[in-house]
Amino acid sequence: MSAAAPDVTGIKLKRKSKLLEVSFDNGQTHSISCEMLRVHSPSAEVQRHGNPVLVTHKKEVNITAIEPVGNYAVKIIFDDGHDTGLFSWQVLFNLCTNQVELWQQYLARLRAEKGSREALISMNIKYS
Repeated sequence: MSAAAPDVTGIKLKRKSKLLEVSFDNGQTHSISCEMLRVHSPSAEVQRHGNPVLVTHKKEVNITAIEPVGNYAVKIIFDDGHDTGLFSWQVLFNLCTNQVELWQQYLARLRAEKGSREALISMNIKYS
């Protein structure tokens, strides 16, 4: 049985750099890319009952909104329309603390399946 994840104490979206900064009550703060969050979304659409689909073409994805879900999760709404993933504190902590390994696995899967991170249509989005 895994230990409970620390609670999230702060979330800050850095829109221009496409990073989400997550602070936990154990004193750790991590930055994680919007792309990483999107391709590892905990949604049923992505996870497919333990057989995750390969999410591609999300290099330029960003977050448009973050909504609290009780005291245990956030719903992240991405600018590609994806909005069904509930990121619990456990999921966020796992993605943050294991992001190097998870990212390498994702890149390897992209290569193996001849996928691409590049957006299908170039997007030049300017945020103020």
